[in-house]
Amino acid sequence: MTFTPTAYDPYDFANRRHIGPSPAEMADMLKAVGVPSLDALIDETVPASIRQSIPLGWAPLSEHDLLARMRRVASRNKVLTSLIGQGYYGTVTPPAIQRNILENPAWYTAYTPYQPEIAQGRLEALLNYQTMVADLTGLEIANASLLDEATAAAEAMTMAERVAKSKAKAFFVDENCHPQTIAVIQTRALALGLEVIVGAPEALVPEQVFGAIFQYPGTWGHVHDLTSGIAALHAAKAVAIVATDLLALTMLKEPGAMGADIAIGSSQRFGVPMGYGGPHAAFFACKDEHKRNMPGRIVGVSIDARGNKAYRLALQTREQHIRREKATSNVCTAQALLAVMASFYAVFHGPVGLRAIAERVHSLTVRLAKALRDAGATLPPKAFFDTITVEVGVGQAGILAAARLEGLNFRKVGSDHVGISLDETSDEDVLRRVLRAFGIADAPPVGAELGFPAELLRTSQYLTHPVFHMNRAESEMMRYMRRLSDRDLALDRAMIPLGSCTMKLNAAAEMMPITWPEFGALHPFVPADQALGYREAIEDLTAKLCEITGYDAFSMQPNSGAQGEYAGLLTILAYHRARGDKDRKVCLIPVSAHGTNPASAQMAGMEVVVVKSMPNGDVDLEDFREKATAAGGRLAACMITYPSTHGVFEETVKEVCKITHDHGGQVYIDGANMNALVGLVKPGEIGGDVSHLNLHKTFAIPHGGGGPGMGPIGVRAHLAPHLPGHPETGGAEGPVSAAPFGSASILLISWAYCLMMGGEGLTQATRVAILNANYIASRLKGDYPILFMGNKGRVAHECILDTRPFAESGVTVDDIAKRLIDNGFHAPTMSWPVAGTLMVEPTESETKAEIDRFITALLAIRAEIRAVEAGEISSEDSPLRHAPHTVNDLVADWDRKYSREQGCFPPGAFRVDKYWPPIGRVDNVWGDRNLTCICPPVESYMEAAE
Repeated sequence: MTFTPTAYDPYDFANRRHIGPSPAEMADMLKAVGVPSLDALIDETVPASIRQSIPLGWAPLSEHDLLARMRRVASRNKVLTSLIGQGYYGTVTPPAIQRNILENPAWYTAYTPYQPEIAQGRLEALLNYQTMVADLTGLEIANASLLDEATAAAEAMTMAERVAKSKAKAFFVDENCHPQTIAVIQTRALALGLEVIVGAPEALVPEQVFGAIFQYPGTWGHVHDLTSGIAALHAAKAVAIVATDLLALTMLKEPGAMGADIAIGSSQRFGVPMGYGGPHAAFFACKDEHKRNMPGRIVGVSIDARGNKAYRLALQTREQHIRREKATSNVCTAQALLAVMASFYAVFHGPVGLRAIAERVHSLTVRLAKALRDAGATLPPKAFFDTITVEVGVGQAGILAAARLEGLNFRKVGSDHVGISLDETSDEDVLRRVLRAFGIADAPPVGAELGFPAELLRTSQYLTHPVFHMNRAESEMMRYMRRLSDRDLALDRAMIPLGSCTMKLNAAAEMMPITWPEFGALHPFVPADQALGYREAIEDLTAKLCEITGYDAFSMQPNSGAQGEYAGLLTILAYHRARGDKDRKVCLIPVSAHGTNPASAQMAGMEVVVVKSMPNGDVDLEDFREKATAAGGRLAACMITYPSTHGVFEETVKEVCKITHDHGGQVYIDGANMNALVGLVKPGEIGGDVSHLNLHKTFAIPHGGGGPGMGPIGVRAHLAPHLPGHPETGGAEGPVSAAPFGSASILLISWAYCLMMGGEGLTQATRVAILNANYIASRLKGDYPILFMGNKGRVAHECILDTRPFAESGVTVDDIAKRLIDNGFHAPTMSWPVAGTLMVEPTESETKAEIDRFITALLAIRAEIRAVEAGEISSEDSPLRHAPHTVNDLVADWDRKYSREQGCFPPGAFRVDKYWPPIGRVDNVWGDRNLTCICPPVESYMEAAE
């Protein structure tokens, strides 16, 4: 008997797992769009003049083949016990946190909490983080995290320059700061024209500087009381910054008690693996008087429509996409997921547990120092917490080699010292191995000695809020984490149709390797031969990204999209300087460019010149030409987003690039919309000189509630020598991030995505992303005006719904966004790039059923708007204005002019599995007027309940 084998391949990851619509569903969608085939739609959407001629070439792997390859690559990394320190430490991730937070899609697939009603869980966790940081640093207010310690230090410098009353233009950096921190500060200062003075703290002349940063404890272990130095700075009207360590602050006198204005550092050692450099959440705290100048995001406490406590992002006008070139920072991506992990680590251990860990680490360090001194060694740090530096003279190489034989990595300091940093994972066995590397047989007995003066012992309380004193039984911890995640709407529940953010599938197989110890346990500064697996992964990912983009080289260092923009512009400026064109500072930025672009250009020290857009959303070519001509020999670059932020493939992109090049400028093509280009268009072939790629958008790294992210930059060959360098790896230019490869561990996610999709699968993903967006536009265009379309009536991978006409009837874009919550959807991007609009991006991963549910919801909302327009109900009385509806609304006395059914179960909403927001609409104005950014006392919750 013969039979016909099925053509279905269950291991085809791209078409069976990642891309949402089936072939049959695509056929139905194409009919709705009005084209005979997907090829025909792409031909109508993407200009033929820019299409790439050679398809992406590599074959895909199945999920099981991918994991087998990842195991082989991981085995090439050598996992030694790294005692290198320098801001990175071994830590123990509690399994409950690893499984319920880091490995849980309810946490890692969430978006930045701009819609607070559906983000109360992660907002509470981030408020816990802010409270933890404020308590441990002894300062009044902290933000919800920054990218890494070095960039937080650079942000602190620029904030100090803004708030200092000193007129000085120099900034002092303690030579005891970590080398990567000093280098990133110098990179930022060079771009802004600030002088940096690096020296010993005793050499500081306060009158010469607007601010100073000190490391406490220092990079070589020194612990000094900074009180007098800070007082001298204040006398000179300068600002004092302390780079510090949260675990040390459970024992050491806190920066706030010394008078510090700002404290920064990394929360990595609070349960977050080193991951060869990241991702890790930096912290940033300051005095209350400076809070409106603090960079990054701040979670605050407000009230909802019923007067209940509600969390939300406070002071949002500081965000760079709103303030553009007037922004104080371009930190678009924080490290929310990692901050959440660190906050749960503090909840898990509580203040007593954290102090016990610190005391144990310190005790081991004291015993190590005593053994070395008893053996005749010289240790420069007289006072220390967990790090010592040992003078070894010409024996340095031998000591380092002996340590490696013991399975240890020490830090090479100069030519005649080694550094040793103990951590939470250190134990008696590690102590004995360290001593054997020095030829010492026995460890001193356990004692109760301090390695620093008694006057530096912390006396103040910290983590006093009840959340840090809950029952730490795993059952209670697990339920607390579950309660918080249940309050949120993430990608594991529903489509998140955010324009320009590409909330696509983050496949489990892509995520799994990051928690393997072969990848997670590597210190970023281990010898190169211990990281051969990472080298293979990064080199292969680089090769694939070069093939995708048409660029010749990549830097993987920037650990956010906005930081990629900044790094790319610095690369352009370094290229101009090398050619003697130091006056090239003008950057042309069209209105249709990505919102972070002007802030990045301002941070790079450029002069931003805004270019107009045409009524159809295209760059105004004549205005562009006039402004390029006016800039002449001062033109450094243009920054364009392609397809534009208006969601259109502009026909004139090559002409824009030619005009820029004709005037000696470089073309920066923002990679925010790369999800519409992969496999179809190569930025490097249409005139781009540099682009950053948001790996957390196009290449499947999850958003994590507002980070992690990666923004590597690709460049043409002439710019490659000017890519960011690093103290650990060399290079002509300074670094922009603390680690050479940024948040290296999550590069594995994008590599896995590329490997499983294959070149053909990536191209098909782009095509389906364009189909899904055009399907939505076609289904909605009779009810919602589509603001911008291409010459043939098509949109790219996103479309903009114009809701401004509804304002005449009193219906706002906020009303529509909040009403979508009742349907179980996160709102599209609101009021950006055009105020009063919704920008929708369905991505290729959403199924037709989910897209249809979203369309049903929007059509039902349009019907409610028509009822308002017809005078059947006022906007104030409509379900639009009362949205979102909570369970409390459902069970409370009902006096509204529409039914409970209409209010709480609108079309598109699930019945059995309905998402209920935990709070009603948040009052943002109340929150800004009554700013509270740490955990409020329990009594306030009781008051709210009453």
